[in-house]
Amino acid sequence: MPASPHIQDLQQRIALYNDQLAYKELFALFFKSLQQFAITFVRSPEVAEEIVSDVLIKVWKKRAGLSRINNLKLYLFISTRNGSLNYLRTQKKTMLQPEPYFVQLQSIYFNPEKLMLTAEMMNRVQKAINDLPPRCQLIFKLIKEDGLKYREVADLLNLSLKTIENQMAIAIRKIGLAIHFDIRATLSS
Repeated sequence: MPASPHIQDLQQRIALYNDQLAYKELFALFFKSLQQFAITFVRSPEVAEEIVSDVLIKVWKKRAGLSRINNLKLYLFISTRNGSLNYLRTQKKTMLQPEPYFVQLQSIYFNPEKLMLTAEMMNRVQKAINDLPPRCQLIFKLIKEDGLKYREVADLLNLSLKTIENQMAIAIRKIGLAIHFDIRATLSS
């Protein structure tokens, strides 16, 4: 799966021209989502930050080979997963269930009435996401927030494509049930 044109542009600027501004932009673009992903394995924001920093520093050190990577986003997630698992191996810890994700949703409305409806809807969606089983939350976040494809998530988590599809169906069904409410009753009060 090819990466977005913007990511490909950054990748080429780093690989071909040693462009430090492109590297800083790439770092800022991926750091937070990679850190959240690493936390699901290592359960420590500080350790996750170190792992992601190491992954991104290696990208800079090996920048000449970046042009050979077809999907940099997937490469970064896989590198972060591997760094997290290596950390756990060295700490002789067993891998537990992933830490719950808390997806932050932004409102696009500025009308106070719509803001109230949107806030209620966001609370319902957030609660539904938080109530998902940990693996289901992780899959939902990787697909909906981080923009990975089903096949990429299946490869990243060493799960079958069918499992990813089933987990997303569960997530969407539960979120749909949670946000189903009567708008007319809300507007008339």
